[in-house]
Parts: sequence; C-alpha cells; structure tokens
Amino acid sequence: MTTKLKIDFISDIACPWCAIGVGGLEQALAALEGQVDADITFHPYELSPDMQAGGQNGLEHISRKFGMPHDQIRSSRDMIRARAASVGVTMNTSDESRIYNTFDAHRLLAWAKDEGRQLDMKRRLLALYWTDQVDPGDRSALVVAAEEVGLDGSAARAVLESDRYVEEVRAEEELWRSRGINSVPTVIVNDRHLISGAQPPEEFERRLRDLAAEGGDAS
Repeated sequence: MTTKLKIDFISDIACPWCAIGVGGLEQALAALEGQVDADITFHPYELSPDMQAGGQNGLEHISRKFGMPHDQIRSSRDMIRARAASVGVTMNTSDESRIYNTFDAHRLLAWAKDEGRQLDMKRRLLALYWTDQVDPGDRSALVVAAEEVGLDGSAARAVLESDRYVEEVRAEEELWRSRGINSVPTVIVNDRHLISGAQPPEEFERRLRDLAAEGGDAS
C-alpha cells in the first residue's frame, strides 16, 4: 500500500545545505518507492535578500558575516562539497565562487510550479548555482534553464521581465517567517511534522517510513 505524503520544502538556491537536503530527500524517496507517494512543493527563503546585482565573493562575504578566518571557511567548504557529492550534488565551489541574489530564481520556481515542472526546475537551478557557478540573477541563464527542463523559454522570459510572482514570493517568505521558520532547509510533512536541516538520506527515509506506516500521521 502506498501512502501519500504532502511535503513542503522551504529553502534557498544559494543555501548549500538546501541542495544537500534536496539530494538526501530524493534518495530517501527512491528507497521508499512503492511505499510513499510524495507531493513536494518548494517554497522561497532568501538568505541574502539584499545582495547586490552580480553578487559578492563568497569567501569574503562569509568571512565578514560570520567573522570566520579564510582557512576555516575553506575547511568547511571541503566538508560541504563531500556531503553534497554523497547525495549526487556536484559543488564546484572555490575561492572565486560568488554568492548571488536569488529572488528571480524563486519567481521562476513559482511559475514552474504552476506549469507542473517545479521539481525539475529546482534541480536545474541548484545545478546552475552550485555546479555551473552561474548567477541566478542572470535572466538569460534562467530562460535557458527553463528550456532545459522542457518549459517554454519565451514564457519564462515574459515572467522574468514582468512583475509576476513578485508579491506571491514575498508573501510566502513572510508567511514562513511568521510561522517561526528562520533557517533552511526546513521540511514540513502533512502540515504538521517538521524535519529541520539537511538530514542524511537514512534519516529522511526513517522519518518518512514512520509517517507512511502510520498512514501519514506519525510523530
């Protein structure tokens, strides 16, 4: 018997742990094929909503924001890259990597949801940011990304060059903040059960298996 689970995934394209979380969740769901039917919706959260166009050097940005020395940041970066690789996510980060504004990427994801291709779009945008090291504020790059997942490029460009989904994204961000979500990734199952952080695939699998065993209503 297959149990349907509603999964809300709050995250940012620019969050490395969010990329790892998506990879881990997908591995868990693959292991639960036939037992769990997941209806996943991705919701916006911006780590750097005031980031300037063109972004900032990541090494310098993190050093200033958290007061971390460069060597510590590099060590953490290596650990994150290894964790990402373990769930099938390639992070080509280096001292030259930049942190970018992701608002347009979230608007594109909102549109992709309405077009029935949000998961594909999420995967592609994470790869654009972390693997390809491309600015998700570059609307031409976003149009190409939309085309690569089978969406209409002209329609994507029309969305990005308008104010469509601007208010929707901002309202969603405020909604999740009002519900106490102040870090990502955050996963909420069936509107009740919260899973915080980039859990390993085995932990995602355990939690989702428990919920499925209880008909979607486990704690």
